[in-house]
Amino acid sequence: MNPSTLIGILASVVLLGVVLFFSAENPSQFIDLPGLGIVLIGTLAATFISYPLKEVMRIFGLIGTVMRNERMYAQKDIEELVSISKIWMSGDIQKVEKALEKVSNPFLKTGVQLIIDMTPEQDIIDLLQWRISKLRAKEHAEAQLFRTMAGYAPAFGMIGTLIGLVNLMFMLGDGDMTAIGQQMSLALMTTFYGILLANLVFKPIAVKLERRTEERVALMNMVMQGLSMMSQKRRPAFMRETLKTFMADYEDELNDGNNGEAVSELRP
Repeated sequence: MNPSTLIGILASVVLLGVVLFFSAENPSQFIDLPGLGIVLIGTLAATFISYPLKEVMRIFGLIGTVMRNERMYAQKDIEELVSISKIWMSGDIQKVEKALEKVSNPFLKTGVQLIIDMTPEQDIIDLLQWRISKLRAKEHAEAQLFRTMAGYAPAFGMIGTLIGLVNLMFMLGDGDMTAIGQQMSLALMTTFYGILLANLVFKPIAVKLERRTEERVALMNMVMQGLSMMSQKRRPAFMRETLKTFMADYEDELNDGNNGEAVSELRP
């Protein structure tokens, strides 16, 4: 499991434990299954209306992606690029094709194959940039799905609260203050559930997916830079140092902008 995700889950459990067992006289008061059902089912219903079925069905897979501790094989890609570049410099195309069979990164493999096919450098760059843009758009839409759900959850929490208040109005004539107080607390629980799900589940998943996309795009840009140098037949040693500097500069920028959080590793 991703360490930061695990820490977040544990912190959430601790937070809820404090709320339930230290801030309430009766922890069971925070359990309102009808209210939770209104928020969850309402949020899912609105999401199904907003998105095609195939996109909504990817929710569980995306949650699994956030939970996994994926790795970015930047160093491996650099070494494979440098190794293939050395063979390419020697002019032995058959050895290049044989080495290419061992490459696991499809983005890198596509670029090298285009170079072997003597495709002009600018055409290679244009194609790879198109693939990067396509990936960025696809994964932005995935993150936006959870941001949309984060907007729906509090709204359906308010709907549940309004339903509870309507029930409360019918009880005012009886003058039973205990029953009125219980109905008021239950009415507010749906708002609690909506805000909790939005800010502790949906929004964090969206941010995590966006961060993952940034890292994947950075790696793809690094590979594209290496392929450009390979197409120009730049020296492999120069290529290695340039790509290492590229990734180091990117990590520094990420750390400066995100309070020193390290870059996770994952494969584009």
